[in-house]
Amino acid sequence: MSTGFDRDRGEFARGARTVIVLPDQGDAARDAEARLEETAGLAMAIGLDVVERVALRVRAPKPATLIGSGQVEQIAQQVRMEEAQLVVFDASLTPVQQRNLETALEAKVIDRTGLILEIFGERAATAEGRLQVELAHLDYQAGRLVRSWTHLERQRGGFGFLGGPGETQIEADRRMIRDRMARLRRELDQVSRTRGLHRERRQRAPWPVIALVGYTNAGKSTLFNRLTGAHVMAKDLLFATLDPTLRQISLPGIDKAILSDTVGFVSDLPTQLVAAFKATLEEVVSADLLIHVRDIAHPDTEAQRADVEAVLTEIGVDPETPRFEAWNKIDLIEGDARQDVLVDAERRPNIVAVSAMTGEGIDDLIEQVAAALTSGHRRYRVTLDAGDGAGAAWLHAHGEVLDQVIEGDQAVYDVRLAESDYERFTRRDA
Repeated sequence: MSTGFDRDRGEFARGARTVIVLPDQGDAARDAEARLEETAGLAMAIGLDVVERVALRVRAPKPATLIGSGQVEQIAQQVRMEEAQLVVFDASLTPVQQRNLETALEAKVIDRTGLILEIFGERAATAEGRLQVELAHLDYQAGRLVRSWTHLERQRGGFGFLGGPGETQIEADRRMIRDRMARLRRELDQVSRTRGLHRERRQRAPWPVIALVGYTNAGKSTLFNRLTGAHVMAKDLLFATLDPTLRQISLPGIDKAILSDTVGFVSDLPTQLVAAFKATLEEVVSADLLIHVRDIAHPDTEAQRADVEAVLTEIGVDPETPRFEAWNKIDLIEGDARQDVLVDAERRPNIVAVSAMTGEGIDDLIEQVAAALTSGHRRYRVTLDAGDGAGAAWLHAHGEVLDQVIEGDQAVYDVRLAESDYERFTRRDA
């Protein structure tokens, strides 16, 4: 398979030799080396061959190229030396900056938004996911077409640099994109309505919904598999999971709960993707409880936490929604650092240190989540016929049986139940 850059079509094949560039603009919350590692991981997630990583200090962003002329020449030398066909800028580039950099570097240039959109485009497995990603790509391309050129010159077409239908005139592109986006939005509205009907049915059940959220590669899918016994794709790979997965689980005092595994978040998540994946993220918005899975071994774990909370706010999650933090990957921390994490988690509310890989701390997490979901339960006294095994089993499955006494041909239960479950129980023979 060819890995060269076709300058006429603006395309690349998998395996393209790639240089990663981090224009460091002084983000004190993030470690530059960790950020370079993350961006390289994003590139490798779609099969790019990362041959060089460069961090550049940018004090005053240049309108034409973002970085200074000397830095542009430095990158150009790296590109020539490494025979690279692609340069990924871990920053947001304007259309003019992208074009100028491509000319100066004699290589294809994409920014962080374009890279993330490509990953989502490759990973979306369901019809809904593909619709969402295509809508995000079109939104991104439309803005670039409108702002880049004011004349009828030929320009890159398609929905990404790994492929596309080739070049078309800008006015035709603009009209095609606008019409296609309108169709996609109508289809996604239908998806959203269907998902809403499913959610209403679950709420009438009523079963609590627990949503796993977190930074990409924090271990959400591994934790999901640990809690449910499912076999969702879980790899040491950024954005391994895009489409939502829901499974039934049992918790102490709760016969059934729905656990939802959702797409991972990332810093500078493109606004186009947040908008396009709104239907998927509605599972998070409507959840009864959130488990924020954090990679506590990552050097940027606090910055990642802030990124996730910012996205939750952006998609409309109620700040009053109960939430836990699962400090994951403690198996990767050793010595005094590990002890410090365990002590810190122990003394703070709604935080549990776990290892989704080894199972450490999982039982404690389950107990605390169940306690949070049942905190609104009340104590009831229920009298059944001594032979009513089905009724007794129902009470044990849906609540916490505190005491049981046999009085002649009757059995008296002291049980802690949610008010809605008690109402369901009283109506079971109606």
